[in-house]
Amino acid sequence: MIRNALQPWHLLIVVLVIVVLFGSKKLPDAARSVGKSLRILKSETRALRDEDAKRE
Repeated sequence: MIRNALQPWHLLIVVLVIVVLFGSKKLPDAARSVGKSLRILKSETRALRDEDAKRE
C-alpha cells in the first residue's frame, strides 16, 4: 500500500497546486532564492568539514 502511495500523477497535482497558489510570475524568484539558499548551505557544510579536518 505505501509502496504505491506516490504516483506520477500525484506529483503533477502538487506542481499544479503550487503554480496556482504562487502564480507563474513568482515561481522563478522562488526557485532562485531556493537555489541561493542551497548554495549557502552547501558552502557552510563544506567549511565545517574543512574545519573538522584541520582539527584532526
